[in-house]
Amino acid sequence: MTRLFLIRHAEPAASWGGADADPGLSEKGAAQAAAAAEALAGLGDLDLVCSPMLRCRETAAPYEAMRGKTALIEPHVSEVVAPAGVADRPAWLRANFPWGDGVARRRWGDADPALRAWRDDVAATIARLRRDTAVFSHFIALNAIVGVAMESEQTIVFRPGHASITELALSDGRLRVVKLGAEMQSADVR
Repeated sequence: MTRLFLIRHAEPAASWGGADADPGLSEKGAAQAAAAAEALAGLGDLDLVCSPMLRCRETAAPYEAMRGKTALIEPHVSEVVAPAGVADRPAWLRANFPWGDGVARRRWGDADPALRAWRDDVAATIARLRRDTAVFSHFIALNAIVGVAMESEQTIVFRPGHASITELALSDGRLRVVKLGAEMQSADVR
């Protein structure tokens, strides 16, 4: 059995769709990343896989330094990409991946085929891991992976907080949830 630890990036310095398309971490986010590294330290010698986006790279950095390792940069665990021509990314995300309290959830079967293909690619990338691994990724990507593990068709199955750690087990090609990470305390998904 392979243990997988999915870490949502820590709090970024800017929100989605703002002037900075690839923000790093806020001061609070840096502290969250350090706390996540401490939590991961007790989980054994983990391989590291990371989204190429700066907020994930900076979240992984304290654990990389602690372990003397460099994460494998894996574009297949990066942020979901809005289609060309989408001017308001936050609105597009809310429409396709509603996460707020009391809102109806969308189903992958109702999503654009390109989004379903993205979800399948993210999950397949995770399912190919063969060693215990920490994966630094994003809110929507983590939902895609956990949704597959839960065999759920909802696009949002949980609301992981910044720098939260979700544990999955991979056995015989099947993912299962061991423990969901802490949930976010506000509807701020950035």
